[in-house]
Amino acid sequence: MKFDCWYLTDKGLRRESNQDSCLVNKELGLFVVADGMGGHSGGEVASSMAVETVEEIILQPGSATRSPRELIQHSYEEASRRIFDKAANERPELAGMGTTMVMAYLRGKHLYVGNVGDSRCYMYKKPQLWQITEDHSLINEQLRAGVMSEEQVRQFVGRNVITRSVGYERETYPDIIEREIASGEMFLICSDGLSGLVEDQKICDIINKNKPDKVVKACVEQALANGGDDNVTVMLIHFYE
Repeated sequence: MKFDCWYLTDKGLRRESNQDSCLVNKELGLFVVADGMGGHSGGEVASSMAVETVEEIILQPGSATRSPRELIQHSYEEASRRIFDKAANERPELAGMGTTMVMAYLRGKHLYVGNVGDSRCYMYKKPQLWQITEDHSLINEQLRAGVMSEEQVRQFVGRNVITRSVGYERETYPDIIEREIASGEMFLICSDGLSGLVEDQKICDIINKNKPDKVVKACVEQALANGGDDNVTVMLIHFYE
């Protein structure tokens, strides 16, 4: 199975810096988006540390003989420990920093997706789009509990509060999803700078109306047109024969 990948990150219209980090390593089949939190430089430090840790672990000798699930679990655990310890022992001014992180790891014909936080991975198969990760957020917990309706989501005050992150606490536990990929499928990975401003149906419309190499730019432009309140990072992986 062949694939192409495109990505773009933008600080948005209202933030002074970009605290998102992303990684594309085609040789490893590794794709990562992380959205940092922690004020000033804290979020930027946390997201970049998380991305660097994942790549380091996947590159370690012997990693090809370990199960993808084990590697993803180890990546999140190690990233969380490193970020937490850095704030606790080296940079106390960064206390409380952390990051969301979605990673996709290709092994053979299977794609393994890890997730902590409210950045997202979607799967697109013409003409439909599905969110395959689950947000670890206060708003999603309210929805699942039936406390809130879909119509109330946009007005919810705590909609940016996440309930699980990498590095805010020393330990974290990722969700891990495995999927056998098929030709024509696309996977879109993004920070909530996209998903929080552009509805899923609109993202689907963008994919339906554009060639794959134009999708990422069109998504970022739509997020900016909708206010650009946050940093926005979008990545698209297109599989084909």
